Amino acid sequence: DPLPPPLPKKQLQRAESLPAPAPSHEDPEARAGSILYSIPAGQGAPPRDRPSKKPLSKSQSLVEPLAPGSPQKAPSGSVKELTFGTGDGELGRLLESPAGVSGVVLGCQEASLARLSALLQEELLGPEERQQLLEVELLGKRWAALGVLDPQPCCQSGDAWYFRVGFTFQHSQLQFAAKVPKPCCSSLGVQSSLGTHCSIQRLLGRFTDRLPRELVLPGIPGAQSQGPSREEPACPAPQPVLQVLLCAEVPQQTLAEFVKGSHALHRSSPGHYERLGCLLLLQLCMGLEHLQGQNMVQGDLCPENLLLVQCPCPPQSQKELLGLSLPRLLISSFFKVQEKQRPCSSSQELDWSQALTAPSPPTAAELNLGRLIYQILHVDISLENILDFRSKRLPEIPSLSIYSAGLKRLASLLLHRDPHQRVSILQARAILQVLLWGPRQELFARSRKSLELLRSWLQVKRALLLLRFAENSAGAGLSPGLEEWLCCQYFQGVTEYTLFQVTQVLYA
Repeated sequence: DPLPPPLPKKQLQRAESLPAPAPSHEDPEARAGSILYSIPAGQGAPPRDRPSKKPLSKSQSLVEPLAPGSPQKAPSGSVKELTFGTGDGELGRLLESPAGVSGVVLGCQEASLARLSALLQEELLGPEERQQLLEVELLGKRWAALGVLDPQPCCQSGDAWYFRVGFTFQHSQLQFAAKVPKPCCSSLGVQSSLGTHCSIQRLLGRFTDRLPRELVLPGIPGAQSQGPSREEPACPAPQPVLQVLLCAEVPQQTLAEFVKGSHALHRSSPGHYERLGCLLLLQLCMGLEHLQGQNMVQGDLCPENLLLVQCPCPPQSQKELLGLSLPRLLISSFFKVQEKQRPCSSSQELDWSQALTAPSPPTAAELNLGRLIYQILHVDISLENILDFRSKRLPEIPSLSIYSAGLKRLASLLLHRDPHQRVSILQARAILQVLLWGPRQELFARSRKSLELLRSWLQVKRALLLLRFAENSAGAGLSPGLEEWLCCQYFQGVTEYTLFQVTQVLYA
């Protein structure tokens, strides 16, 4: 008997049930937010006669090796140097390579996205060399060398107060934040070794000094109280000596304050608000991945310890039409504040309680991220709700926009009671990216999902993204910002294999 033929690629397609086509519906107000707005279609339930897909376990990789038959690309080293002024002789040699025209174009697109991403990141964070010089200049400096711009805290998080300070550097006046940790939150030594990341608070220096008398620290004995006193004491109490961290970003508010003040926006423009929520959650996932990659301990992932910083140049259309632009989200807490544990009635419940309150278990970030989705969507969920095993259902998330179903799906996967079925932070980041920028469900309404279809979609979207950048820089007058950088990050690194698995989980 002849040997059986190798498994055809179509077998993967048969195992995948085709999602039921759902009608596209858009939120007109949500389109005004960004030059890269892409609205997802509604996410319907799978057909009843076909089994739904199981979520990815943490052991499953989102990246698979390159399959035979994939289109070849030109050597990356040669493509990276290609420009419009490259000589025709070198172009001719590349075009005669096995990759051909298609491989050269695809390689140029990926190289261009990488360069754009690096330029946008430098615009958001500033040149790395300049920060290093500033760190050297701040060595040994204390309050006397800094100019306090406001005696009131510009932001108060769960673990610190932040004051705006000025410093003259290279003939220019810089502003950054002086972070004064609260007495119960002093384990901040790990922060100086975290490296530079867009979602991690950057440390420029530290010192220990007596607090200036004009600064206001609410609730600290010995510190100046709010408001002038009628009688000056004969011998004023000395100000406390506290550790101070100098941070590059000046926070405007915490995520808790943002959520509390956005109820009206959520009601009036649910599509815009929930898209902002997705982008904030994406930044958080990227920061957590950075910490996990360095084997660092993330802090207490509560809204009070997540800072929001205004970007240098928010898109004017987003700021003017909707009154709220996308801020940078910073993880500023790198320790765990123990929550008060309640008595646990079962061993399984004990595992969940320990996962949420232990110093840094692998699942704590995922469970807290799931809780954070509910909090951003203004749905009440507490530790008691999660640990209530009498009810097997999580609180209902109302369907207010085209993002609601995807966020509900992600929250259920992050808060899954079986740890083996719970998605990781990396998988949560990939789900948020697909929810924001596609592929949408309607892509699979006419053609069965396959690696070839997803590869073609990815190549076309990369080309359209680069065209959009060129068009906007030439005539629209819109400067790319944080959302554009996040979008570049997605299309720069995603593969068709990742898209296949993530869409299978998100649209199950």
